[in-house]
Amino acid sequence: MTPREVILKAFDGGKPDRIPVALMGGGMWSAYNYGTTLMDLLTNSSRMSDMLVEMSDKLKSDIVYAGSGYPNVLAAALGSKIKFSGHGAADLEAPILSPGEEVQNLDLSMINNNAIIETLRKALKITKSKIGEEYIVTLTAWGPFTLGARLVGEETMIKAIIKNPTYVENVLEFATNMLIRFYEPVFTERNLEIILLGDPTASGDLISKNHFEAFALPYLKKIIDWAKSKNILTLLHICGDTTDRLDLYPLTGASCISLDHKTDIAKAKEILHGKMCFAGNIDPVQALLQGTVQDVEDACKRAIETAGTDGGFVLMPGCDIPPNVPYKNIQKIVQVAREYEL
Repeated sequence: MTPREVILKAFDGGKPDRIPVALMGGGMWSAYNYGTTLMDLLTNSSRMSDMLVEMSDKLKSDIVYAGSGYPNVLAAALGSKIKFSGHGAADLEAPILSPGEEVQNLDLSMINNNAIIETLRKALKITKSKIGEEYIVTLTAWGPFTLGARLVGEETMIKAIIKNPTYVENVLEFATNMLIRFYEPVFTERNLEIILLGDPTASGDLISKNHFEAFALPYLKKIIDWAKSKNILTLLHICGDTTDRLDLYPLTGASCISLDHKTDIAKAKEILHGKMCFAGNIDPVQALLQGTVQDVEDACKRAIETAGTDGGFVLMPGCDIPPNVPYKNIQKIVQVAREYEL
């Protein structure tokens, strides 16, 4: 089976002929080890695609992530500047809106007139034309709750859950429509099979299960249902310890949930197996950045033996990896998955 076929079977709940394995993002690592920065690739879709193709051969991740490191670009297109720190990801200089300012004041049409967004879309198209038969090539974005928080500021967003829930709902509805506007052209051109939505501000470390269910879940479901209507699958990643809300993840409609290293992978197997694919959850810092090759091998085997032998599972780091993770540690996570005897 090709890496693409392995992922699609796992996302469908099946048991491929080997353990599926992928990074979660990897844009910062790829740019750094390609000898460039995410900032340098900002307006050069051909070079960005060349990096993705070359790194796909080096990394052997079953999923290749166009747009990894750039999710803040979508919010920035509506009025903020982006900034880079060394080999880090694109960040916003400030929220788009001042506290209390209505989100309806923003102009969604600016998304389709943004040169950086067009670079990402073109890089996706070029990359998929080159390696899309072998690998899943996805395009990354923030999920609605995180994207909304980028517009108004995280502190403002989380405080408003209690003080002004209608305001939060308006922001989330707008953010969901932003995502539809962002993805629609690539859906129309049929350049995608799977989207990645990262929703770190919906983390179990930041909002309660009740608030996740009331605010994040309905809008995740809305964008994921829209993607499904276009025959597009969704990989969802949420940071932090989300063990208490694992039962809610199938309600999102996502094909696969990527779990942070803080989440109990055994509990995930108990709750999610047979309901949706789940992925994880090797510690990207303690194991991959700071650990030895043997530490990585041990962590991967524990995860597989705990949760991954019955299908519907993808071995992944619990989040994106730092740019200075040793290559030998990434090689080991891939090797363990590909050589593990089912």
